[in-house]
Amino acid sequence: MFNFNPSRRFHRISMMFVIFAILLTGCTSSPKPDGDPTAKATPKEGGTLVISSMIEPETLDATRSTWFDSANGTMYDPLITLDNSGKIIPWLAESYNISEDGKIWTFTLRKGVKFHSGEPLNAEAMKYTIETMLKDSPIKSLLGPVTKVDVINEQTFKIFFSEPFAPFMSTVVGHFLTPIDPKRHKENPDNFGKNPSATGPIMFDKFERGQSVSYKKNPDYNWGGSSVENKGPLHVDEVVFRFLKDDDTRILEFKKGTIQVLSDVPTTYVDDLKKVPGVKIESTLGLGMEYLGMNNQNPMFRDVRVRQALAMAVDRDPINQVAHSGYAQPLFGPLPPTVPGYNEKIEGLAKGMYAKNLEKAKSLLAEAGYKDSKKDGKPFSFELLVTEEPVFQRTAQILQSQFREIGVDMKITITDFATLKDRATKGNYDMFLLYWYYNDPEIMNLVFGTKGINRMHIDNPELEKLLLKGSVETNVDERMKVYEQAQEILVKETPWIPLFTPQTVTATQGIEGFKLNPYTGIMSLNDIRLTK
Repeated sequence: MFNFNPSRRFHRISMMFVIFAILLTGCTSSPKPDGDPTAKATPKEGGTLVISSMIEPETLDATRSTWFDSANGTMYDPLITLDNSGKIIPWLAESYNISEDGKIWTFTLRKGVKFHSGEPLNAEAMKYTIETMLKDSPIKSLLGPVTKVDVINEQTFKIFFSEPFAPFMSTVVGHFLTPIDPKRHKENPDNFGKNPSATGPIMFDKFERGQSVSYKKNPDYNWGGSSVENKGPLHVDEVVFRFLKDDDTRILEFKKGTIQVLSDVPTTYVDDLKKVPGVKIESTLGLGMEYLGMNNQNPMFRDVRVRQALAMAVDRDPINQVAHSGYAQPLFGPLPPTVPGYNEKIEGLAKGMYAKNLEKAKSLLAEAGYKDSKKDGKPFSFELLVTEEPVFQRTAQILQSQFREIGVDMKITITDFATLKDRATKGNYDMFLLYWYYNDPEIMNLVFGTKGINRMHIDNPELEKLLLKGSVETNVDERMKVYEQAQEILVKETPWIPLFTPQTVTATQGIEGFKLNPYTGIMSLNDIRLTK
């Protein structure tokens, strides 16, 4: 039995997740089967499940990764998580408790769980994991102000915070805090990502850079959560994630039947795939957003009038139709409707200020000193960094044309994901096209706070104060008011240009039992059987 025993103060936070989950459920469509509905495939045991994934993991080490999806997250288990309806459920932790002042979290682990190496999962392993994350993780800010971790007994540990940290629940249910095998990690910490050991239903086999990562089923697994029917070993023997970046290649391989799960389906191909017998399509409105990030320390973007002018030059509708085939929701404000803290008033304010207005944009540029697209004799020209993802490249090309309408020359540089993030972090860029995926308004602190990633390199003390306040405010209503004020600043200062909340589209064939958690973005492999 899951011992849900938070303090009354924190109960308001957990209820926010439950209420939000109910609302978000309406944004998730059920799989739509195509082909002959009378044809019945026979599921079988064994075989290899092949999944096409767009992004190759930078590392398989959970304590050093900045991004989790199915390719590097499925071999790890969460302490607690959200099921597909948004309900908080136990997994590795059978119970948790939060102190009245919100500064101490206590977790009790279930017994009998083992790492892939055969070592037991215990409180010492969790203490080692958390302390390793605090030392090595590039996203350690997601843990909040942790001061220490105490082992109470074999299965129980306490996490102490210097002050309440409201987003910690999002960190836990979002799979960002997941145990690593201390014994394996201590053998060679720097190479743990090349030979990881976790507790999940799949075990690492091999990683061929630029091609695929392969896993074998964990034969000892028997601790699946309540959201899966099969709590034991997988029905399939192997799982392979193939990294195919070219859309035409991905679609061709899927149609040939060499891939059973096609994640991040290019929206331009959805209608075509719906006509293929046996193919099922599932779409979910994402928890994140696509945006244009500007380097606010770059002289050309320090003037807010320039940033506002660029925002007014963007017309989202043609980008949506061409780049996303209509499978995206235009966004003007700092938070998408799928994340707590989204505010219709803020979205309306942003749309009113930054809907396409070429004349106003040109006027603002003139006020900022750009006469005939030049300032001090130099043309307004900058570089946009964009990844190899086709949808982003299509978006960049349309943006290039739209900026040209106000006399701005944007040059496009295509680079890999790791290089883009590195240049953005160091401030060695003009503008980039990127996205984030997170289930809590703390994302604003991570994106803009000086203690976060702050890839836009903004310096706004008033905004910083509000974002820090939002991190420690445990009353949900008061917390949302704080974030409303923070969003107003972001709208007026426009250090970035929000673009879309995309829909995640997945196509499957030759399998049954597929589930994609809309709140974590992680596929559930437990119930999948091959039918071909």
